[in-house]
Amino acid sequence: MGKSKGKESLGPARGRGRRRRIVHVFSEGLVTEPSYIEVIKGHATTVDVRIANANAPGSRRKPLKLVEAAVELLDTEQRAAKRSGLEKEYWPQVWCLFDRDQHEGIEAALKQAREGGVRVAFSHPCFEVWRLLHHKAVTGTFGGACGQVVTRLPFAKDPKDGADLKLVLPHQVTGRYEEAKKHALQMNAQHGGHVALVNRDPYTDVHEFVEQGLGITSY
Repeated sequence: MGKSKGKESLGPARGRGRRRRIVHVFSEGLVTEPSYIEVIKGHATTVDVRIANANAPGSRRKPLKLVEAAVELLDTEQRAAKRSGLEKEYWPQVWCLFDRDQHEGIEAALKQAREGGVRVAFSHPCFEVWRLLHHKAVTGTFGGACGQVVTRLPFAKDPKDGADLKLVLPHQVTGRYEEAKKHALQMNAQHGGHVALVNRDPYTDVHEFVEQGLGITSY
C-alpha cells in the first residue's frame, strides 16, 4: 500500500496503470511564462505541469537561484521516484525558463543546470521573442533590449491586449505554434555554431520545452 501511495505522489495513474509524468517548472517571470503555460497546458496529454516557484520573490528568480533550486528539487524527486519503484520513463522532469536580459552568471547557470540534469529553455533577450515569433519572422538583432521586442508585439498598442503586456492571452498564441517554431528555427540559424549561446541575439528554444517537456506538438 505504501509503495503504491509513493508512486501516486509522483504522478497520477491513468487507465491500466499508465501514468502522467510530472514536469516541474521554475520560471524567471512571475506572470508571462506561467500564463503562457496556463494557456497551452490543456494540450499536454502525457504530463502534469506544475509551476515550482509560483510564490517565490524576485530575489529568488535570478537564473543562478532558479537553477540551484531546480537541481535540488530534481535530486529529491528522483530519489523519491527510485524508492517508490516508479518506472523510469515516468520520473519527474525539472525545467527552468529564463532569459539573457542583463543577468550575470548566465553561463554558470547553464553549466550547473546541465551538470545537474535540469533542462533549460533560454531566450535572448527575453521570453517575448517567443511570443513575437507566433506572429512574424525575426531577423537582425535587438541589441539585448527586451523593450525593443515588446514594441514589436502586434498587440502592444491594442487597448484590450496592451493593458497588461506581461499576461499571455489565448488568442495571442493559439493556432500559431507551428509558425512560431518555424520562425524560431530560422532565427536561430542566423547564428553560427561558434557563437556562444549567451551571445545569440535574438534566440529562443522554448519550442524544445513545449515538445520535449510538455509533449505538445501543436496548439
